[in-house]
Amino acid sequence: MNPRRRVLLVGVLALLVGYALTGLTKLVLSLVWYRGVQFCDLSLPGSGVLCEPARRLDALLLPLAMFVLLVATGTAIWGAAVWCLRPVRDLAGPVAQVGPQNLGHRIRPRGRDELAGLSRAIDEMMERISAGYEGQRRFAANASHELRTPLAVQRTLIEVSMAQSLTGEQLQLLTAQLLETNERNERLIEGLLTLSESDQGLRSRTPQRLDEIVTTVLAAHQDRVTAAGLTVETHLAPRVVLGERVLLDRLVTNLVENAIKYNRPGGTLTVAVGATPALTVVNTGQVVPAEAVAGLFEPFRRLARDRTNHGGGAGLGLAIARSITQAHEGLIDARPAEYGGLRIDVQLPAPH
Repeated sequence: MNPRRRVLLVGVLALLVGYALTGLTKLVLSLVWYRGVQFCDLSLPGSGVLCEPARRLDALLLPLAMFVLLVATGTAIWGAAVWCLRPVRDLAGPVAQVGPQNLGHRIRPRGRDELAGLSRAIDEMMERISAGYEGQRRFAANASHELRTPLAVQRTLIEVSMAQSLTGEQLQLLTAQLLETNERNERLIEGLLTLSESDQGLRSRTPQRLDEIVTTVLAAHQDRVTAAGLTVETHLAPRVVLGERVLLDRLVTNLVENAIKYNRPGGTLTVAVGATPALTVVNTGQVVPAEAVAGLFEPFRRLARDRTNHGGGAGLGLAIARSITQAHEGLIDARPAEYGGLRIDVQLPAPH
């Protein structure tokens, strides 16, 4: 029986018992009154027996009856409450079995009462927790793979250099390859640290000019833009956001670097700052399938499936951008651009 029916049944029984006790009390008092029962006081020595009518007896019987009634009522209420809440207590057992080693456990209730609704809410919560654990395991596996690959390359290069004598040109090439691999490891570790810091939230919130941050980032990447033969279009309106300068700078940098890296030769990079959205970055790269866009925000996820084709990145750029946006209580959205490439819109709350 579900809790709603139990409470309803207890309420009906309480009304019936209360009505019955009220009638019984009236009946007993009327019998005592009309039968002429007398209360005799023998406490006065030498003055004989003093008897009074039965109405003096009401003063003793009524408090006693009320006390007994209160004790019985309290006991009945306690028992009824325990009985009504028994389904909730029975639910505690399956919930207590849930843990990291048993994330697949589900209650799977039947019915549409309140207890079934609570059980379904617990199942949905477990689905989200399970997805979070799975995401952490996948992240650790991907991070291990990303770190293991360059380390294996470094080991191979070192073994080659130790196995044979190298000419000056070969040694220079080997050194350049080792340096490139080491730089990639540094970028990966720096990206992981930035992702971890942004996931912890903001330590402070101060007004920052987003348009000025964009101007600084674009100036720092001017050489890369020129080398790629890109045309930069900017539409920068004054925009103030509350946040941390370092994280906002990283957000803009990651989006600009991705737009440069995955652009086509002679393409266009468009950056806009305004009220809504706060920041927009558009490039003219390869065609991005709409169903693949959401996955680009996952760590170590790239459009190309070949892990060996990193293009100088670790696959953390958009993941870090999303984490920083969420830390600033904003939203980031991406969709395929009109003429190929990607359009990314960042919504950030305005200062109050």
